[in-house]
Amino acid sequence: MTLNFDPKAKATTLYQGEFRPMFIGGKWVAAQSGQEMEALNPATGEVLATVPRGGAADVDAAVAAARAAFEGPWSKFSPYERQCVLLRIADLFEAHWEELSVSDTLDMGLPITRTLANRRRVIGMLRFYGGMATALHGEAIDNSIPGEIVSFTRREPVGVVGAIIPWNAPTAASVWKIAPALATGCTIVLKPSEEASLTPLLIAGLMQEAGLPDGVVNIVTGTGAEAGVRLAEHPDVNKIVFTGSTLTGQAIARAGVTNLKRVSLELGGKSPIIVCSDADIDKAVPVAAMAVFVHSGQVCIAGSRLFVAREIHDEFVRRVAEFAGGLRIGHGIEAETEIGPLINARQAGKVEGYIKAGSDEGAKLVAGGSRLAGAPYDGGNFIAPTVFGAVSDKMTIAREEIFGPVISAMPFDTLDEAVARANATPYGLAAGVFTTHLGTAHKLARRIKAGSVWVNMYHAIDPAVPFGGMKMSGYGREGGIEHLHEYLETKSVWIQTD
Repeated sequence: MTLNFDPKAKATTLYQGEFRPMFIGGKWVAAQSGQEMEALNPATGEVLATVPRGGAADVDAAVAAARAAFEGPWSKFSPYERQCVLLRIADLFEAHWEELSVSDTLDMGLPITRTLANRRRVIGMLRFYGGMATALHGEAIDNSIPGEIVSFTRREPVGVVGAIIPWNAPTAASVWKIAPALATGCTIVLKPSEEASLTPLLIAGLMQEAGLPDGVVNIVTGTGAEAGVRLAEHPDVNKIVFTGSTLTGQAIARAGVTNLKRVSLELGGKSPIIVCSDADIDKAVPVAAMAVFVHSGQVCIAGSRLFVAREIHDEFVRRVAEFAGGLRIGHGIEAETEIGPLINARQAGKVEGYIKAGSDEGAKLVAGGSRLAGAPYDGGNFIAPTVFGAVSDKMTIAREEIFGPVISAMPFDTLDEAVARANATPYGLAAGVFTTHLGTAHKLARRIKAGSVWVNMYHAIDPAVPFGGMKMSGYGREGGIEHLHEYLETKSVWIQTD
């Protein structure tokens, strides 16, 4: 990608270690406790800014503001007016896209070329949900009750939504939670990850500029153990939507029982990629590799279990390893960087532990496997893209979600075997298939237990297409009309006319 601006120059002026308040009820505020947290650049370890360490009292204030807006000014907005707000937000995102992209890169490490490339998806989401705001409706239903009785349904907003998002895609994750809430007439309290809180605060400012009434969107920064737990269990929150780990998702689901709030969960994955013997190897190698290595493996849909037909296994794994070795690793703000840092030292240490476990359990390290040190990596959390061969299904690296740049390659002999092994996981978020045979593509897409199956591609996500998991990868969908229904209640109305 050719850049028409200097991201490093913009980065030097965007954050300079200053305090960035959170956004509650249309006002920029500190935590009631006065506590703050540091936002660190994962590529350097430097402090970008400080943000409030919000707690239960701040969540309570945000929920109260959201409730007041839901029952007050926001309830008077027509579908057309909500649509206009969303379209104005989309225009402002477009005008400030370079700033949002640089903020994402600084805050969580994804290379600037990739954050910039998310433009179509994110702005497309805002415009998609803006378009859908005027297309929501109930149904007139013929009933069988004697007499002249009319029955129909209404679609009404569920109320106050609590959203908790991860650190690996702040702009996209924020919009994926906020936009459907606005389209349906809900209000929202968003709790970003403590590892990447800065971009959601920029987003709040743009949404205020677009004309949202105070309290419709609220951003509470803080830890999951403090602000996140209170939001999940809050008795005046009608719905919780969460993206993150399966373990945390289970705790959120339990917390939702307190007032039987709606819960949508997009959780972890251990996604398989099946490369058939007739696959186009030249096309499949880079796609299969980047299915994991994009964002240093820190994506829930990472295709980290690579099943390759035995006839082509050795060549395919060798070429994936060569591809991994040629990737440019560095600071995300550098235009030539292809692989950035892991989010923090704790995550880097965890990934190193998985790499050691792979070697200790007998897997063959064929690429990477090391933490990078020395200039220009000092202060950062960089791990070389790693490929293991000779992996068995029982090994730790083949069973557990690593959330790092690690591929486990395994041969298979028959498609039945590949499907059985691909499905032999508690997760079911995504999968990939590479084949030039249309019949094989359809058969595997039907048999693989995953919420999304990509054929001869990976990572495709569109606002109009539902996305979500099966099994321990969660429930509920984001994208498409199904996403909007997650934020709506169905009310049945009966009217006797005689």
